Amino acid sequence: MSTNKPAAPSQLAGTDTLDRSNTNAKLESLEQFRSDATEQALRTNQGVKIADNQNTLRAGPRGPSLLEDFIMREKITHFDHERIPERIVHARGTGAHGYFQAYESHVALTKAGFLQDPSKKTPVFVRFSTVQGPRGSGDTVRDVRGFAVKFFTDEGNFDLVGNNMPVFFIQDAVKFPDFVHAVKPEPHNEIPTGGSAHDTFWDFVSLVPESAHMVIWAMSDRAIPKSLRTMQGFGVHTFRMINAEGKSSFVKFHWRPKAGTCSLVWDEAQKLAGKDTDYHRRDLWESIEMGDYPEWEFGVQIVAEEDEHKFDFDLLDPTKIIPEELVPITPLGKMVLNRNPDNFFAEVEQVAFCPGHIVPGIDFSNDPLLQGRLFSYTDTQISRLGGPNFHELPINRAITPVHNGQRDAMHRTTIDKGRASYEPNSIDGGWPKETPPGPQDGGFESYPERIDAHKIRQRSDSFGDHFSQARLFYKSMSPHEQEHIIAAYSFELGKVEREFIRARQVNEILANIDLELARRVAKNLGLPEPTAGTVDVPTPSLEQSPALSQANLLSGDIKTRKVAVLVANGVDGAIIDAFKQALEAEGAHAKLLGPTSAPVTTADGQTLAVDASMEGLPSIAFDAVFVPGGVESIKALSGDGVALHYLLEAYKHLKAIALHGEARQLLVLLKLEADAGLIPDVDASKFQAFFDAIAQHRVWAREPKAKAVPA
Repeated sequence: MSTNKPAAPSQLAGTDTLDRSNTNAKLESLEQFRSDATEQALRTNQGVKIADNQNTLRAGPRGPSLLEDFIMREKITHFDHERIPERIVHARGTGAHGYFQAYESHVALTKAGFLQDPSKKTPVFVRFSTVQGPRGSGDTVRDVRGFAVKFFTDEGNFDLVGNNMPVFFIQDAVKFPDFVHAVKPEPHNEIPTGGSAHDTFWDFVSLVPESAHMVIWAMSDRAIPKSLRTMQGFGVHTFRMINAEGKSSFVKFHWRPKAGTCSLVWDEAQKLAGKDTDYHRRDLWESIEMGDYPEWEFGVQIVAEEDEHKFDFDLLDPTKIIPEELVPITPLGKMVLNRNPDNFFAEVEQVAFCPGHIVPGIDFSNDPLLQGRLFSYTDTQISRLGGPNFHELPINRAITPVHNGQRDAMHRTTIDKGRASYEPNSIDGGWPKETPPGPQDGGFESYPERIDAHKIRQRSDSFGDHFSQARLFYKSMSPHEQEHIIAAYSFELGKVEREFIRARQVNEILANIDLELARRVAKNLGLPEPTAGTVDVPTPSLEQSPALSQANLLSGDIKTRKVAVLVANGVDGAIIDAFKQALEAEGAHAKLLGPTSAPVTTADGQTLAVDASMEGLPSIAFDAVFVPGGVESIKALSGDGVALHYLLEAYKHLKAIALHGEARQLLVLLKLEADAGLIPDVDASKFQAFFDAIAQHRVWAREPKAKAVPA
């Protein structure tokens, strides 16, 4: 039998041509699937107009319903099947559309087309998520966040499926079911929802030392991000990029938010989980609607193939980072999210990511966790979305033509023409045909990595150090970040019922990371303080990595920040106008909050509309608080428990507070002292000092004092 392929390279010219000038290709490809019911007749799914949508067909006004009522049966049947299985992990999520744009051609690094033309905008869809909780859990729980980006490139879809932390809990995919089973709610009572403070999680991680690095990230402020817009993103694994000459480089993918990287404080995160379960998704939605488009810089750390083994860790180990001080990030381009979904289910819930979706110029490494993910994601999508045709859902459709011999199966929407569903064939002229590899528009070819080894089940010795990078992370934190890590371990382990699990985590994990960390946590748990670690931890090449501390990752401005302005009848309207004007010039936003949602009257008799009541939008929803003066307004606020609590809570959460005119009386009433972020005598000439305090995100020097403030 001949194995010759009928397709010759010369036959492929002009095949599947894509208009590269069309930057809105993805939007246009979706338009045929969008539906607007405005001024349209109500119809069945088969297109039949419906005359009565209020009553089931029945035998007489009080008689039994009739089985022949096809309208009722269609409607109820569809309703019965409206929900699909939620994701096993990353079930709670939200998403948005946008674009990616390269800064310049990166042809020396990769032949991937979307990284070549700085004038081209590649459509993207991004889904952010939490890991542990179900769809109904809170946005602000302590958890890892998923950061998945689908690039709709001219060469096919590229899915960069990562997290807001650069490492993971395990080194090998075979342990992923064990990890997820351990971190999920306990099986006997399905508690806790959306959190890891329970026995099975800590039992697992205390027995699996390779998790130490990721767990300390999860106990840091990174696990309670201020917003999705202020999260970094990471590809986690080491990938390859290949240029047109076939040269391969190892890369680590990074997303850096333009708004800076910052987090909530723990008390604030807990309150938001109760008062606004949708806090993160609401913030993302409203920011896009307001035109404050979230933006990230996309970059890579590049390691030449010949330098693979020059580090004191293994590039293939997903529990390790490459410190930026050793390999700086090379910026490649920017991503902007500028459009909200039209339908949450059709887009956010049905979007299907897979790390195996790559394009020419990008390839995999032998990271054993990545290798397992290449199988797992596709397998999961088949289960969730009803079969192998999930790529035909509008949100998942590539902007390129898709032709192959794959047919049928559940939910097939493409109507394939032609007789041959196999290759090679001669019936349909041999089409569709292979595309030989090439520098541009060539067919995909895997990097020809040489492999010569025995088949074994064995972990590489180079994966054996589990504590040096966890120690590097802790040593790189600012003092307040270290205190938060101590508090997080103490809180989480304090929820663990079995004392031997607590003791094992302290003595066999934390003591090997940092002895003082272990002793502080042990003291908080009432455990004997460890005197030494249990293993010899290698000394890393770096003692500290400043790039790991969020204290060094602020944006330097207050764009998109939100300030609450507390008002009551008799408020000084002129200072409000001046403040709003100055704030808007900085790209930030003010919301006026009154005792109720009713308008207030200014000192000069003007009616002033408010955006909400103080109870309706609590201080935890804002970055800072401004209280304008006015004798009657301050008198009213001084006797309003909600207003006083508002200020105390903002103070406790270390936020910038500015008081104008008579409002400084509130300091005496609340027994608060001015500090770098509490400005008692602000006026139009001192707004900048207030803005500078907001730009610092929190007044960390206040934290020891704020702990004693009831709020």
